[in-house]
Amino acid sequence: MDVRQLQILRELGELGSVKAVAEELLVTPSAVSQQLALLTRSAGVPLTRKEGRSLVLTDAGKVLAEAGGAVVRAMADARAAIGTYHEDAAGTVSVSAFHSAGQALFGRLAARLAAGTNDVAAPRLRLADEDVPQHGFPALTARYDVVLAHRMAHSEEWPLDRLVVVPLVKEPFDVALPTGHPLAARASLTAGDVAGEAWVSSRQGYSPADVLAAIGAVASHAPEVAHRINDYSTVAAVVAGGGVLGLLPRYTAAIGLPPGVVLRPLEGIGTRRSIDLLIRPENARRRSVRAVTDALHGLVGEIVAEAESRARASAEGLAAG
Repeated sequence: MDVRQLQILRELGELGSVKAVAEELLVTPSAVSQQLALLTRSAGVPLTRKEGRSLVLTDAGKVLAEAGGAVVRAMADARAAIGTYHEDAAGTVSVSAFHSAGQALFGRLAARLAAGTNDVAAPRLRLADEDVPQHGFPALTARYDVVLAHRMAHSEEWPLDRLVVVPLVKEPFDVALPTGHPLAARASLTAGDVAGEAWVSSRQGYSPADVLAAIGAVASHAPEVAHRINDYSTVAAVVAGGGVLGLLPRYTAAIGLPPGVVLRPLEGIGTRRSIDLLIRPENARRRSVRAVTDALHGLVGEIVAEAESRARASAEGLAAG
C-alpha cells in the first residue's frame, strides 16, 4: 500500500462514491477503482462494500482510512518541513576543499558570508580540507554538501548522472623557480627548457605529477624528481631554498608565494586543471547551498583577477629590465 491509495480510501469514506473521489482528485473513476483493488489485495481483507448504489467502507476499511489519514497528514508535514529546509537561508553548509583551494578561499568565504546582508541571514559554514587524488572527489559528496574538486583535462569526467557540477575556473600550472635561477629571466618557458632540471613534485595521481609527466613526454627526457610533496606552501618553500623547480597552480597557490620564488608560464603543454564544485542534486536545491556556491564563484573571479594583475606586473618588470 502507498500514500496515494490510502488517500483514495480516506476520500471514499468522506465522499461516498468512486465518481466523487475521482472528481476531487482529478483522476478517472477507473483509476480510483484500480487503486482501491490494489489496496484491498495488499490489506488482505475487504475494505469496501456495496450499499445500494453507494460504495461504503467496511469496518476494516474505516480503521485503515483513519490510519491512512494520519499518514497523509504526516506526509504533508514532511513536505512542508523539507520545503522549509530547502528555503532556509541560514542552514548549515559543509564545504570541503583540496589544500590550495582551502588556503585561497576559506578565509575569504567566511568573511564574505559573515558580512551578509541586512535582510538575509547567512549560511553557517562547516569547513574541512581533504587531500585526495582526482578520482576521490566524487565520493566526498557523501560527507559534504559542497566539494571543491580539481581535474586535469585528460582525466575521467565527473559523474554527471549523479552529481551537479558547477565549473569555477580553468587554472594553469606554472613553473616555480628561485629568483636567482637563469630561467627566471625569461617571460615563459618550454618543456625543453626545464626537462633537465631537478624537481619537487606531487605524489602520483595528483595534478603536478601529471604535468611533469607531460613535460617529460614532450621533451623526450624523464625529469628527475628529487622530492615528493603535496602541500604547495611547502613546495614553494623548497623551491625558494634553491636546487629544484616546482609546479604551482597560478591562482590558488600564488597568494602565499614566499619571497625568492617566481612563476613562469609553460608553453606548448596543456597544464590547465578544472576547478569545479561537486554537489549532490538534493543538496543543490537548498537555498543556503546556492548562497555558498554563488559566493565561491564570485571569490574565484576575484582571485583570478588578482593573479592576472600580478602576472602583468611581473611581465612589465621583466620587459623593463
